Amino acid sequence: MAEEKQKVVIIGGGIAGLTSAFYLQKKIKENQLPIDIQLIEASHRLGGKLQTVRRDGFTIERGPDSFLARKTSMIRLAKEVGMDDQLVHNSTGKSYVLVNNKLHPMPGGSIMGIPTEIGPFITTGLFSIPGKLRAAADFLLPRSEAGKDQALGQFFRRRLGNEVVENLIEPLLSGIYAGDIDQLSLMSTFPQFYEVEQKYRSLIIGMKKSTPNQAKQPVQNKPTKGAFLTFKTGLQSFAEAIEAKLDPHSILKGHRVEKITRTNGKYRIFLNNGEEMTADCVIAATPHQITQSMFSDYRFFDPLKAVPSTSVATVAMAFPKEAIKKDIDGTGFVVSRNSDYSITACTWTHKKWAHSTPEGKVLLRCYVGRAGDETIVDLSDDQINKIVLDDLKKTMDITMNPDFSIISRWKNAMPQYTVGHKQRLATILEKMGQELPGVFLAGASYGGVGVPDCIDQGEAAVKGVLEYLNVKEAVTM
Repeated sequence: MAEEKQKVVIIGGGIAGLTSAFYLQKKIKENQLPIDIQLIEASHRLGGKLQTVRRDGFTIERGPDSFLARKTSMIRLAKEVGMDDQLVHNSTGKSYVLVNNKLHPMPGGSIMGIPTEIGPFITTGLFSIPGKLRAAADFLLPRSEAGKDQALGQFFRRRLGNEVVENLIEPLLSGIYAGDIDQLSLMSTFPQFYEVEQKYRSLIIGMKKSTPNQAKQPVQNKPTKGAFLTFKTGLQSFAEAIEAKLDPHSILKGHRVEKITRTNGKYRIFLNNGEEMTADCVIAATPHQITQSMFSDYRFFDPLKAVPSTSVATVAMAFPKEAIKKDIDGTGFVVSRNSDYSITACTWTHKKWAHSTPEGKVLLRCYVGRAGDETIVDLSDDQINKIVLDDLKKTMDITMNPDFSIISRWKNAMPQYTVGHKQRLATILEKMGQELPGVFLAGASYGGVGVPDCIDQGEAAVKGVLEYLNVKEAVTM
């Protein structure tokens, strides 16, 4: 008699859900496990924010454009799906901070805005003399209270002062989360800074000592590899490559999960078309608002209702090279929140990613929208284009309108890890283990917003599923 198969339903076809489906299918095939997979996606495509536009020789990312090369889980998955030969490092170059209508080069030796070399910090025009003296107090200040979460802004203002935070740290860090650093949790976003402070007391000394020592002078004419990677064919092609490895019968697009309940040790999953399916395990690779809605019968998910999400947009503009009269040596800039600009950052994509732009063309990619300033995302394309172009003309002499522009709106798409996020999540996971065993969370709302972070969570969810189903020989990832 054939062994009865167990069923795992993965909800959400973004990178976390795709990763879960891929690695679970791999384990099933390798170990001939009696498990069926069903991946359910509400939209009619997989990949979530991994969306690429190919137009007139340009490769334009609508969502994320790259990932940190040191986060190796993405490189490993790329090899698994045959995409590693398409990986390319970014070109290195100067980056700037826009403060008081002037582009200031990023101070040498700064790590996420934290100075580790005295010379560049003293000579930069980013800060006043009192601002620099205040930052030096970091050498004298005591450690933070051990184990206590706090806002990123509170942590850095205490150590380095308002000026360094406003003109350097905030533009860099808030750009990653599109958030307000005075609300974002230190422990859930950059716990390494807390750990460095606890170990060395001084943040400046600690970052200098804990950062790998790299040669001060690069070898003559030897190109330096950038810290970021992307795919020549765009990040969407990565999602498509993963999808191509999945059994097409295991994918259900255009169906939304309305509700999930547990009955007699099984999970009943109700779809928006009135259908119902049963599962032994569920991976919820969905944004927190959707997760709470699906599990609305379980009150311990209610804290997810209060987790804010920010709306942002990216604006890609393509120009002929001759349209840019003031060509700046570098790869882009971030904007101080105190500046009179609507854009929060601009990447000179044609310089950072040579493969993205045809010869003789320029590609500028700007970002608008952040916590507390999201109304711009709701404006018309024409209005956004005008605002962005006016901002760009303040720093670059642009004499023509773009050949074309592509605006990508991401409404309520950037989850905010506010103070206490880690503890709130731990409480939810503990309750899930008690009341919903066999349900696992993965995705940007929970344990990291970057693409590799979501891949890590997808892998962890697969490990959790196999352990729950007692498949001992397949648990090692």
